[in-house]
Amino acid sequence: MHAVVRQYSGPGARELFDALERSKADVERIIRGVPGFVTYSLVRAGDGGLSVTVCRDQAGCEESSRRAREWVQQNVPAARTPPQVSEGNVILHLS
Repeated sequence: MHAVVRQYSGPGARELFDALERSKADVERIIRGVPGFVTYSLVRAGDGGLSVTVCRDQAGCEESSRRAREWVQQNVPAARTPPQVSEGNVILHLS
């Protein structure tokens, strides 16, 4: 499995997380459609937050990042600061 963490902060981050909270059904539909999807968490932290996506492989995580970027550009243009992205192979997954 592979995971990607996107941390959003800076101008527009609060507005982004407000929009994500209002659009939970839309976000779920988009992320669940990612090939190899395993889990997704969205965490509000301070004036922004982070998302954690786990997929069966790196290609799924790359697709989730592409979809996230597209959604943000279309729905919250005020969120101009790109997220800080960390990704890698999952070495332990508990649920």
